[in-house]
Amino acid sequence: MSELILYHGTADRVICPTYGLGNDKHDYGKGFYLTESIDLAKEWAVCRPNETAGWVHKFLLETDGLSIFDFEKYDVLSWLAELMKHRDASNSRRYHMLAEKFIRKYGADTERYDIIRGWRANASYFYIAKEFVRDNIDLEILPELLSLGGLGIQYCLKSELAFARLHEVTEDIIEVDYSEFNERYNRRDAAARQKMRDLVESDANKVTNVFSTLFGE
Repeated sequence: MSELILYHGTADRVICPTYGLGNDKHDYGKGFYLTESIDLAKEWAVCRPNETAGWVHKFLLETDGLSIFDFEKYDVLSWLAELMKHRDASNSRRYHMLAEKFIRKYGADTERYDIIRGWRANASYFYIAKEFVRDNIDLEILPELLSLGGLGIQYCLKSELAFARLHEVTEDIIEVDYSEFNERYNRRDAAARQKMRDLVESDANKVTNVFSTLFGE
C-alpha cells in the first residue's frame, strides 16, 4: 500500500474533510487542501491577521488506485491557466477576454483526476499574475519568478474516492503559535516579493513575449 503523510493548517481545532465542500475561488477550486511540509502547514494555519493560534492536522492518504494530476510535470502556463479558472488576477474586461483564450490554449483537463498536486498561489503569486496580465513580465522569466516565491506544493483532494482514502491521525494535532509562524509567513512573503521585483526590473525581463502576444495581439 502506498501512503502519503500530509498536513492541513487551519484556524479550526476540529475539522471534518467532506467531499463536495470548499470554495471554488481557491487555487484548484472546491476540495480539501494539504501539504507534505509541516512547516508550511504551520504558516498557513496562522496567515490571517486575527492574531489567534492555529492548528495543524496530520493525515494519512492511501494513494493506491488514485489518479493524481501533478503540475510540476507540466508547463507553468498550464498551472496559470488552472488558477485563472478559479481566481481573477484583474477585474478588467480585457483580462477576462484574454483569460478565456489563455485557458482554452494552455489549460489542462484536470476534471477526471482524484487529486491535483501543484504550487500554492499565495500573496506572492498575485504580484506575478497581475504584472503578467498587464504585459509587464516576459514569458521567459516566469519559471524563475515562481521559484523565487517559495510557494510550496499542495495537494487538493477532488473526488469522493480520494476523501474516502484520507484518515486523520487525531493524536498528532499541533497547536501553532500565531506570533512566531505568522511572522515567518510574512517575512518569507516579503523577501519573495522583493526578489521578484528585482528580477522583473532587471535586464533579464525583455518584455517582448508577454501575455497578450501569446494570442497574436
